[in-house]
Amino acid sequence: MIEQISIYLIAMILGIMLFFSFVIAPVVFTTLDEANARKFIRKIFPFYYNVNLGISLIVLITFLFLSKLSLDFYLILVITLLFATSNYLLMPLINKYRDEKQDKKFKYSHFISVVINFIQMIFLVVLLI
Repeated sequence: MIEQISIYLIAMILGIMLFFSFVIAPVVFTTLDEANARKFIRKIFPFYYNVNLGISLIVLITFLFLSKLSLDFYLILVITLLFATSNYLLMPLINKYRDEKQDKKFKYSHFISVVINFIQMIFLVVLLI
């Protein structure tokens, strides 16, 4: 039963990520002006990262509890570490570069965040297969 719950939690993370990537972000940038879009994104993305970090930590602890130290454990470990890295290291840099109008650094760091998000989604799909 605990293992089944971890599968539901993994699916929940993937669902949240897909919803944010393909619904929230596009709607925000096509609906709000740049100033309001920036405010909204800066408020919602830390929440997005922290919710997914919390859920992935629960899955990680569940795998430890079940002694499931296979590839699945290492994938969820990487996913968890990437959520923490994205929220606490990358997002502040992205915001700093945007505020300081360092466009090249902003575009590069934003691209890295998109790649990380995509890698996490791939790993989540692998966990669900």
